[in-house]
Amino acid sequence: MRQTIHRRRFLQSTGAAAAGMVMAGNMLRPAPALAAAEAPATPNADRLGWELCCQLYTFRRTSLYEALPKIVNLGFRSIEPCFFLKLDGKRPELKTNESLTAEQRAELQATLARYGVQMVHYYVNLGNDETACRKSFAFARQMGAETLVTEPPAEAFDMIESLADEYVINVAVHNHPESPKSKYWKPENVLAVCRDRGKRIGACCDTGHWVRSGLDPVECLKKMEGRIISFHLKDVAEWGVPKARDVPLGSGKANYAAVLREIHRQKFRGVMAVEYEHDSEKLIDEVAQCVAFVEKTARAL
Repeated sequence: MRQTIHRRRFLQSTGAAAAGMVMAGNMLRPAPALAAAEAPATPNADRLGWELCCQLYTFRRTSLYEALPKIVNLGFRSIEPCFFLKLDGKRPELKTNESLTAEQRAELQATLARYGVQMVHYYVNLGNDETACRKSFAFARQMGAETLVTEPPAEAFDMIESLADEYVINVAVHNHPESPKSKYWKPENVLAVCRDRGKRIGACCDTGHWVRSGLDPVECLKKMEGRIISFHLKDVAEWGVPKARDVPLGSGKANYAAVLREIHRQKFRGVMAVEYEHDSEKLIDEVAQCVAFVEKTARAL
């Protein structure tokens, strides 16, 4: 499985910022509008090749544009938007997806550049309709995203893998908690649709949802080794409870220090999205605790 070279370390060590591009694995994406000498917010995570990203579902109560100042203040420089979330609070009909016009896409790109933020991943609903899927891939490529996070039907993977190769974009299969509607709640189901496929098809491991399903996230990670593309970093308060609330990383039932040690053992290098689903009045503080826990744990590795 492709291992992503961390963007900020690459900028600082090679001077690629001058060229305006950054290498991520075998792909190039635009460098953010940041000074190459800027001190990273998570230097120890950076050292391990972990690029902390903000999953926009964390700030679903506001639009992307309204969330960006908060995201930057938390130290994130990359985001994973969701196709169903609002782009702009002043125009609530606009969603962060492929329905945006050329002018609106240019506005989004300019806004992200102004904040020094990249859309590295895109959470999207891929199905059996090739025309619709192609629009999602094209939008992701235009926005500079390197991975689509999704839960497609098993019968769509031949078509989806072909598009992934054509657009040079990864597809990471996400897991929701066990339910009649969730196809990929356990690693074996994700591995089944990845079997015999190329390196662009893999997993987005949501550790909190594994705990909600009554699964040990460390053991799940071991099963997924070699097929992991990305993560939704998440800890929850109760074991085996599908609606268990999120808590800051390290304070729940996921045994998060062990989770991060296992990720390190696997030599993962790439994007790790912090997703905080609990609609807390202390949301900013609790997300900051998540970032601090990853950084503290990384310092010891």
